Amino acid sequence: MLCHSQAFATERRSHLRPSFHGHHEKGKEGQVLQRSKRGWVWNQFFVIEEYTGPDPVLVGRLHSDIDSGDGNIKYILSGEGAGTIFVIDDKSGNIHATKTLDREERAQYTLMAQAVDRDTNRPLEPPSEFIVKVQDINDNPPEFLHETYHANVPERSNVGTSVIQVTASDADDPTYGNSAKLVYSILEGQPYFSVEAQTGIIRTALPNMDREAKEEYHVVIQAKDMGGHMGGLSGTTKVTITLTDVNDNPPKFPQSVYQMSVSEAAVPGEEVGRVKAKDPDIGENGLVTYNIVDGDGMELFEITTDYETQEGVVKLKKPVDFETKRAYSLKVEAANVHIDPKFISNGPFKDTVTVKIAVEDADEPPMFLAPSYIHEVQENAAAGTVVGRVHAKDPDAANSPIRYSIDRHTDLDRFFTINPEDGFIKTTKPLDREETAWLNISVFAAEIHNRHQEAKVPVAIRVLDVNDNAPKFAAPYEGFICESDQTKPLSNQPIVTISADDKDDTANGPRFIFSLPPEIIHNPNFTVRDNR
Repeated sequence: MLCHSQAFATERRSHLRPSFHGHHEKGKEGQVLQRSKRGWVWNQFFVIEEYTGPDPVLVGRLHSDIDSGDGNIKYILSGEGAGTIFVIDDKSGNIHATKTLDREERAQYTLMAQAVDRDTNRPLEPPSEFIVKVQDINDNPPEFLHETYHANVPERSNVGTSVIQVTASDADDPTYGNSAKLVYSILEGQPYFSVEAQTGIIRTALPNMDREAKEEYHVVIQAKDMGGHMGGLSGTTKVTITLTDVNDNPPKFPQSVYQMSVSEAAVPGEEVGRVKAKDPDIGENGLVTYNIVDGDGMELFEITTDYETQEGVVKLKKPVDFETKRAYSLKVEAANVHIDPKFISNGPFKDTVTVKIAVEDADEPPMFLAPSYIHEVQENAAAGTVVGRVHAKDPDAANSPIRYSIDRHTDLDRFFTINPEDGFIKTTKPLDREETAWLNISVFAAEIHNRHQEAKVPVAIRVLDVNDNAPKFAAPYEGFICESDQTKPLSNQPIVTISADDKDDTANGPRFIFSLPPEIIHNPNFTVRDNR
């Protein structure tokens, strides 16, 4: 076994020099370097680590030029490990290592050598310091910083996209040989990924890897020393690589047509049904919004997006009528909210579906042909006089017969009656316009087979006036005149102005004719002037 040494010549006054087992330093001419008056002063010895032979390993030999071989010189060793790890033959100067050394525990030892007189222990040489370096062997496998790694890379990444860098270390001496020279390789995970041999950077190796097809990959990376050559030691680590999602899939409806139904009794805002387009992407890449883009029901229906379930919720916007129209059709569009420009060629990122909505018949209450009615009847008309008629019908397809009645809370005096079958309203007694000019009642219309289905309409009845009231003087009148004076006649001078009123309507009342009664109509002293 060859041991390498670095030796330095100095001008010390020392005759102590090293001798190496199986190896000598030679000069330029090939001779052994010796001096008769000056000895070598060494810098370091080497001993191989992990030596397991049966005998102590010879590290080197100390020898002084003044040693004539008669045994009078004694060699002494002191310093780190002296006497425990390193022992010296005090006669020959041979230094042995008595224990197995581990460079990774300690790489070098500093020792002191001295030659003394055996009898007197008088130093014959000044102490000389030297270093024993533990020479490395490849006894440590590479170790990764982490036992497992986790990394993410977007799906559909280009070949060569960097995923993660794994790093291993080797406790062996990186300055000696290839014991710590590592080479990375991939044991599992091909052909999807590759690793750079010198750096440990893992890269994608296949194009268009699809998360929706496979989301997670398990990769095993090996680091091997000795430059990866045979005989090198190795270590491995596991890397879990997850493909992250990109928006590379448009939404798709699983069917071409959705069938729904809504009752004509439904109120605006009521849910009619739901549609859902499937998008295999996740997160914001899978968000879908819904819109009605066409159809004969666009004015009557609306659609909103339930972002928790990713469904389109079809709702009633305006009431529908079974008797008017029994079916509607909508064209609904589902579109992605967030679109990745890199994958726009995969588009369009939307889909459409037809939604057919059937209107279901509901048992609706009767409907009057008019929202209100106004009728007229003359006062003093005999009982049983027809005032007018109200008319309602069942809007349902069954067209149930209708029965009419008067809300007696609105006709406490029971002035009217109604024919329950045809809706004709008649008087039950003569009416007096001067007491009440207008009468307001309410009429019910109910289905014969379902009295709970009923409608109500207001009916206003105007009582028409007839001239059934004579005029009445407003007050008793008295007039006063002075007796006549021949010089001042009273002819044509007004004595009193008389007025009257009439309870009848203006058409029959206020135009009065004033005249004197027959018994005094020929009285020559008084006349009445009618001012109309």
